[in-house]
Amino acid sequence: MDGVLEALRAAADPTRLRILGLLEFGELTVSELVSILSQSQPRVSRHLKILVDAGLLDRFREGSWVFHRLSLGEKGARARALVALIPPDDPLRGHDAERLKDIQNQRARAAEDYFAKYAPEWDRLRQLDVDEEAVAAAVRDMLPLTKQQKLLDLGTGTGRMLQVLGPDVGEALGLDSSHEMLSVARSNVTQWGLDNCQLRQADILALPLVYGTFDAVVLHQVLHFLDRPWTAIGEAAHALAPGGRLLIVDLGPHDVEELRENHAHRRLGFADEEIQDWLEAQGLKVETIKHLPGTLGVSIWLARRIGVTAFENEHHRMTLGASQ
Repeated sequence: MDGVLEALRAAADPTRLRILGLLEFGELTVSELVSILSQSQPRVSRHLKILVDAGLLDRFREGSWVFHRLSLGEKGARARALVALIPPDDPLRGHDAERLKDIQNQRARAAEDYFAKYAPEWDRLRQLDVDEEAVAAAVRDMLPLTKQQKLLDLGTGTGRMLQVLGPDVGEALGLDSSHEMLSVARSNVTQWGLDNCQLRQADILALPLVYGTFDAVVLHQVLHFLDRPWTAIGEAAHALAPGGRLLIVDLGPHDVEELRENHAHRRLGFADEEIQDWLEAQGLKVETIKHLPGTLGVSIWLARRIGVTAFENEHHRMTLGASQ
């Protein structure tokens, strides 16, 4: 009971309840919350501290940016339950949703402009940070595939992972939201003679696929561009068939602010613990973690689907409720 009372006291303020409502949709920086709420930074920071102290929010720093998000576990569930009590037609809730959408659209346009600008030379830019051949060798070693299996490459970019793993599988599908990237990828796939690989434009945060159909899913250097990287992991997880494997390749934690300022990076890498938490929340068991040295350092996480995903749990709950 003490925990419930603490959560109620912490949220018993209009601004703090608005903050919880905004963070239901993903992590935000202090400056973004200041912009949406139209309040001073000291005031917003005080509200955030109260919510963090009550365990309703997690706070973490990346370089010069400080992010907040709803906590995981029981305390995060309490925060979501409180948000659910806000009437959908509440004027402030609607205002905040519009301002949040503006910020998300600004981020999306910046990312689209970046990918359109750099699509033709994307592979060369990526090689400035890591040894691509070392990454490819590690990926092949960690994720052996057969001609009887189906591969899904989320955020395929120029099709690099299709080049690496496509020859080993029966079918492969690469998805990306960028027309420019897909144009380069299509040219590459033709050049590489990968007749078993298809490409499609799609939002990897809302997959237009039949779930549970792929033996392997890859997220290669994708998560650090996303507002909600855990959502991409969730979509990847329920695209997997039972026993299927998810391979994530991304940057380890670093403090190179230039990548955020000039190269559309939303996150400055990921720690093992953070990725593991997201994977386990989706019914995936981490089997192997590998760290490759480099200018920034690259991490590879391999996990296997061992249970139902959070999506399937929710779908089952809704189906059960509708049948009663």
